Amino acid sequence: MKPTLFVLAAGMGSRYGGLKQLDGVGPKGQTIMDYSIYDAIRAGFGKVVFVIRKDFEEDFRKIILSKYEGHVPVELVFQGLDALPEGYTCPADRTKPWGTNHAVMMGKDVIKEPFAVINADDFYGRNAFEVIAKELSKEYDRKGDYCMVGFRVGNTMTENGSVARGVCSDKDGLLQSIVERTAISFDADHRINFTDENGQVQYLDPATPVSMNLWGFTPDYFEYSDREFKKFLDASINTPKSEFFIPLVVDALINNGEATVKVLDTDSKWFGVTYAADRPGVVEKLEALHAAGEYPENMFN
Repeated sequence: MKPTLFVLAAGMGSRYGGLKQLDGVGPKGQTIMDYSIYDAIRAGFGKVVFVIRKDFEEDFRKIILSKYEGHVPVELVFQGLDALPEGYTCPADRTKPWGTNHAVMMGKDVIKEPFAVINADDFYGRNAFEVIAKELSKEYDRKGDYCMVGFRVGNTMTENGSVARGVCSDKDGLLQSIVERTAISFDADHRINFTDENGQVQYLDPATPVSMNLWGFTPDYFEYSDREFKKFLDASINTPKSEFFIPLVVDALINNGEATVKVLDTDSKWFGVTYAADRPGVVEKLEALHAAGEYPENMFN
């Protein structure tokens, strides 16, 4: 059974200023998503599911989905504030989406096979899709047998500001914990650093694995998510900016022994448009990949 690629495309690019999922950054106007879909297809994924907001469905279908016809089966699901379990009501003043794991939950009715989760606006690279496709194509004989691609933090940095990364701790190849560090940057000596909760500057080895939201799950993950989301809502439904993130669920499942998560290494270099100033560099990198023959001129013709 071929795995499915689940693309999280419901967010607004607040720091970038617009729907960066629809921004053409490739030589022929390709979006970053196009490269992920292309890499996923050649790595062995058999279907793509997008989760988006209902209010940009028309543009998404016209600009994004139409180009994949004949290349891979695609489906759309929608994330909305009112997509809550029975007995729960969205507070009237809530405007912020419920978070990445809530977005994942929207795929429950259409995904019945192992699946990888990615962000729409991140370039992950060919090798990253190859390693996770290989893992997800294995036979699974138990629940909670998951994986993630651990990018080397040095391959995920930008010169245009700080970044947030989930810094991973692993043992014998299995994830032990993820600590979100919200302001990782280069110092004057180009060392990678952040300030911890005690106000102390800490340095990261460039090879330190970090999560870039490239996860691999089996369908039982939806059951666990339903349970954990109710716990989240019971505690935080009235907190306007609270979000139900994937690492919150993964961490809970690891801690109570219901799941193990393999950390898969990749030599792929991540890049994305975190800030508007990142865009020219992304355009240049993609042009270079095309020039090197990594991608054809017309990817979906």
